[in-house]
Amino acid sequence: MNASDNPLQVYEAGKLTVLGFGGREVLDDVNLSLLRDAVFQLLDEHDTETLAFDLTGVRILPSGLLGLLATLKARGLDIHLYNPCDDVVETLEITKLNQMLAVHFVEFQSES
Repeated sequence: MNASDNPLQVYEAGKLTVLGFGGREVLDDVNLSLLRDAVFQLLDEHDTETLAFDLTGVRILPSGLLGLLATLKARGLDIHLYNPCDDVVETLEITKLNQMLAVHFVEFQSES
């Protein structure tokens, strides 16, 4: 799988697995089948219990990715979403996924 098919970045893998999309704004052109396979492979390899997604910079979540989040939650994983933009938060509210998934906002402070 090449980077254009799968923009997924793995920041940490284990019981807590942290994934991100490298600040990509739009994920519409992501091959969701390959992305799903990569996520499930990571989860199985690392016996993941908590899955965190860094959504920093992401402006639009495709419906297939929303479905994947619901599927992962149904699989019994604890799902956390970090730094979603206002549009993504609105989508989560409309789909009621905000009631199933933990949403966090983290401000990063630079050292002076």
